[in-house]
Amino acid sequence: MSSISPRSLAVIGAGPAGLMAAERLAAEGHAVTVYDAMPSPARKFLMAGRGGLNLTHSEPLDRFLARYSGADGRVEQAIRAFPPEALRAWAEDLGQPTFIGSSGRVFPMAMKASPLLRAWLQRLEGASVVLALRHRWQGWTSDGHLLFETPAGRVTRSCEAAVLALGGGSWPRLGSDGRWVPILEASGVDIAALTPSNVGVRLSWSDLFADKFEGHPLKRIAMTVGAVTRRGEAVVTRGGLEGGIVYALSAAIRQMLDAQDEAKVTVDLRPDLDEAELGKRLERPRGSQSLSTFLRKTAGLAPVAVGLLRESGKPPADPHDLARRIKALPLHVHGVMPIDRAISSAGGVRFTEIDGRYMLRSRPGTFICGEMLDWDAPTGGYLLQASFATGAAAASGVCSWLAEDAKPN
Repeated sequence: MSSISPRSLAVIGAGPAGLMAAERLAAEGHAVTVYDAMPSPARKFLMAGRGGLNLTHSEPLDRFLARYSGADGRVEQAIRAFPPEALRAWAEDLGQPTFIGSSGRVFPMAMKASPLLRAWLQRLEGASVVLALRHRWQGWTSDGHLLFETPAGRVTRSCEAAVLALGGGSWPRLGSDGRWVPILEASGVDIAALTPSNVGVRLSWSDLFADKFEGHPLKRIAMTVGAVTRRGEAVVTRGGLEGGIVYALSAAIRQMLDAQDEAKVTVDLRPDLDEAELGKRLERPRGSQSLSTFLRKTAGLAPVAVGLLRESGKPPADPHDLARRIKALPLHVHGVMPIDRAISSAGGVRFTEIDGRYMLRSRPGTFICGEMLDWDAPTGGYLLQASFATGAAAASGVCSWLAEDAKPN
């Protein structure tokens, strides 16, 4: 970053993207205030870390970058400038070393977000970053000052540049509620509608199946949507399916639903066994065994998998037809869960609205980062990595713009 005279800067949003932008700006000597609507910072970040904070992923960078969609190459540039190795080094510098799990995902040794966040906030406090909580951003006044709603009423604040890092729309109770959308739209900013991503899907189960198997996991399965196949696990819900394998395919499912009334998904209940071998096993005499017992013993299907098989119609009597059904079980998805049930959201400020410094073209001095931007990625560390990286990129953009503004005419 350029060395320039200290300026008074604002960061609006105290999640990973906003706090990273604040850290980078404060490191340049600027006076930074971070505003957030909630009573405490980084609530969604803390929630994400309750089951083990998945910071990033260890796969090769080219494969890593292929996980992102809708970013017009801009997120790729940000991540190349602040790659997973840099994020891991940053965490270790905060006293929170990381490790690579068996899936390739990267976690802090503490497996929680709270120790990392505490160390981070201490660093920011040491850099004189001010946290202004319970400040809900309402836009700008007619003379360009920032406008906030607070418990004491409306207040205005001035700054020389502002970074907006207000998140998407998928966690309203934690602050990511998308209330910024109409504010920016009223200023003429083109925004792709916020839609649920990494979200469960809706299916019409029979009452018998839903009553018996709600909450049961479907383990070691494969799912295919169009040309995209993923392996993993899913969980049966009352109205459909949730889980990692579903989230990994949610973008493909959403695209198909945008084009037609339902998305056809095929499930392979035994992806580790080829169809010919499975058919041969199913040729064994069934005798007096129930179908569920027979399929458990010969095909290794759990009761929930057999129940799912029955949901697609009466199982074929021919063993090879039955094997074909087990390997390509059709499901008809008729929707996704609402955005407040999603892990993340797609959509946001279109990349055509910002320049290479992440600055709004229509409002010089205002920069956008994090999940506010129109990009999408699966779970597995990709969401957090891009949030950190675009926060760092926006901070670099602020410094570049300020340095250019400081040049004599």
